[in-house]
Amino acid sequence: MKTLLVGCGNMGRALLDGWLAAGVLDPGEVIVADPVADGPPGVELARDIPADGRFDLIVLAIKPQGFADIAAALRGASEGALVLSILAGIETLQLAAALPDARIARIMANLAATQGLSPVALYAHTNVTMNDRALLTRLGEALGPVEWLEDEAMLHAVTALGGSGPGFVYRLLEALAKGGAALGLEPRAAAAMALATVRGAAELAARSGEDFATLAARVASPGGTTRAGLDVLERDDAADRMLAETLAAARDRSQELSRNG
Repeated sequence: MKTLLVGCGNMGRALLDGWLAAGVLDPGEVIVADPVADGPPGVELARDIPADGRFDLIVLAIKPQGFADIAAALRGASEGALVLSILAGIETLQLAAALPDARIARIMANLAATQGLSPVALYAHTNVTMNDRALLTRLGEALGPVEWLEDEAMLHAVTALGGSGPGFVYRLLEALAKGGAALGLEPRAAAAMALATVRGAAELAARSGEDFATLAARVASPGGTTRAGLDVLERDDAADRMLAETLAAARDRSQELSRNG
């Protein structure tokens, strides 16, 4: 499957590394087109979109505002291709209008894709075939658990939770570490303990299959230390409100970028 990756920044490289590690792409069949970035060993590098190329799969991993600059060059290369876009704010109808001879789909993932641990959302334009959907599912599952969306507008919510979510988790980790240090722990030890706590809790949740409220209740004995801390988080729904507002702000920004795009 001849593949062109347009853009190999942080997210483009994470996708490519995840696909190569899972064996769903052959590095010898991949061309990376990026004016400055390099790709992993074994792939062909190009500074511009190949003028005479014909591809089975084209992955768009550039900044959304750069799409207009490359659309004309992509038009020939994308003839008969499946185009998979990570471009936030550029909808399938816009992509289809710019690349009329391609079949269009969108993907949303995060940097954990390189480890096969990212949530993955997929949305397909109406011209995508059943074989395309099967390929997209394989590509998605190489990066993490896959959700197919029937409503493209839901990609804004996915962007907020699955795309931006790691940034919020890292900030919460930082807050946990600072809180531990404020109690007298050495900062390095507090940071290591915060990371191990979150990693262990997430792994236990993934293995148990139980809902988060049930798991929290198991840790919180009546009158115990966990219950005392949870009472602070749950007072006036403080934690729920803070995170709901955080996600809503990220979603609203995604929608704003879409309108401006």
